[in-house]
Amino acid sequence: MVDIQHTKRAKQRSHPNPTGPLPAGTKAPDFTLNTTPDQQLSLSELLGKPVVLVFYPADWSPICGDQLALYNELLPEFRKHEALILGISVDGVWCHLAYAKDRKLRFPLLSDFEPKGSTARQYGAYEYRVGVAERGLFVVDRGGVIAWSCVSPLGVNPGADGILTALESLPRPSGGTQ
Repeated sequence: MVDIQHTKRAKQRSHPNPTGPLPAGTKAPDFTLNTTPDQQLSLSELLGKPVVLVFYPADWSPICGDQLALYNELLPEFRKHEALILGISVDGVWCHLAYAKDRKLRFPLLSDFEPKGSTARQYGAYEYRVGVAERGLFVVDRGGVIAWSCVSPLGVNPGADGILTALESLPRPSGGTQ
């Protein structure tokens, strides 16, 4: 497991945005990004369900491939919490479509292509020196508020433990069971 406090301190020293990722309790900024050349998805459309935002540097990179494959394998666990998972990087939609097909991903990849990284920047998850999204994770609750966030170093797969713990701690809708 990654030492999140150590990662935060390192991030604050090297990141142009010293506040790091948006913290828990912050209203999640709405965005509208392309999922295909002619289809878009807005975060606001998903209110009422937990959403896991997975910012990652690039399709076709080994660490990103391992990270996204893990989340693809864990989709049944995410669904137990009624959570939707969205991958977001600065790659274009055509790259995302080819990558998702090749890797058999069963969740959408959103293109934060133009203006490059604008959504990642809003969330405090953009690596300015390299020009890519950082490896940022955000669990957004049913009301659109960030319940948990983490940014890992580009070379570290953050795994899924933090995500699952955050999802387990979210209140269930009225009438639901925990």
